[in-house]
Amino acid sequence: MTRHVIIPIFIPHVGCPHDCIFCNQAKITGQLREDYEKITGDFVTETIESYLETIDRKNTFVEVSFFGGTFTAISLIKQKELLEAAKHAKDKGLIDKIRLSTRPDYISIPIMSHLKSYGVAVVELGVQYMDDEVLRLAKRGYQKDAVERASRLIKSFGMVLCHQLMIGLPGDSREKDMMSLEESIRMRPELVRIYPALVIRDTEMEEDYRRGSYMPYTLDEAVEIAAVMMKRYQEEGIQVIRVGLQPTEEISEKSDVVAGPFHPAFRELAEAYLLSERIRMIRSDKVSVKIGAQDLSRLYAGGKRYFRPLTREMEIHVEVVPERIEGTMEVYADVERGVL
Repeated sequence: MTRHVIIPIFIPHVGCPHDCIFCNQAKITGQLREDYEKITGDFVTETIESYLETIDRKNTFVEVSFFGGTFTAISLIKQKELLEAAKHAKDKGLIDKIRLSTRPDYISIPIMSHLKSYGVAVVELGVQYMDDEVLRLAKRGYQKDAVERASRLIKSFGMVLCHQLMIGLPGDSREKDMMSLEESIRMRPELVRIYPALVIRDTEMEEDYRRGSYMPYTLDEAVEIAAVMMKRYQEEGIQVIRVGLQPTEEISEKSDVVAGPFHPAFRELAEAYLLSERIRMIRSDKVSVKIGAQDLSRLYAGGKRYFRPLTREMEIHVEVVPERIEGTMEVYADVERGVL
């Protein structure tokens, strides 16, 4: 089996032209510029070489990904320097793919031609939302038609399109989340990331939260909405590559997260919610569940956060088997013995 390894190159938000209300990057001063200047072509080359020392290249698909900042908004000289190092590694067969993330309003025909010339294969768009009022309140600096134009351009250049969506922003609602989801599906991204909005220290959203003019989703609200979105994308054959923010020293309940639906295993909670809903759909007093051992943690995620309430509604027998079951699990009503 071929492994997929991502070599991340994090670009500080120096190039980002806006101070969105949920982001505190623009308030980080000298250290941000210092970190940005350390990201050079040599740094990219050294990072790739360092990762390759621990990788079985013959059995691994290797991807260099420029994350963190608005890549196409940084200086063209810096873009060329970084992309040349990545392309050189790709031309030598050291890596297989180049990926980057940027904003919808920093995609154009000249920009796409530039990226294509360096062999960029995947472009992740920080869509965040597909409602003009929510985008305005978040101070994103563009409207949803910019997302549509950028998505069309990326696909027209033969690149893989990834949408990054955020739920729970000011002015948001469950109904708008579902609308935003369907708008995204209409543009046919191949990949998707779903993030819950968090109140981060030293942001405008923190000020709104402390004034009481903004209230983030609860964890259960965010999990349910993210789970429904995951399911819908998967039904459309669109791969959801991440759900929830990755925990870091800054992004944790004991650090810069002031409020909001943060959980270090957010995706597992969303999967647990979906599995529990499948059991609930049986509508029987007695239910049997067969599940593979490696998937049991998904059913029981969050200390059985969504499974435990089911046991108060019905009698559930869980059978754990060694092999993985297609569809994760089988569910039976004891009377009907029919698979759902």
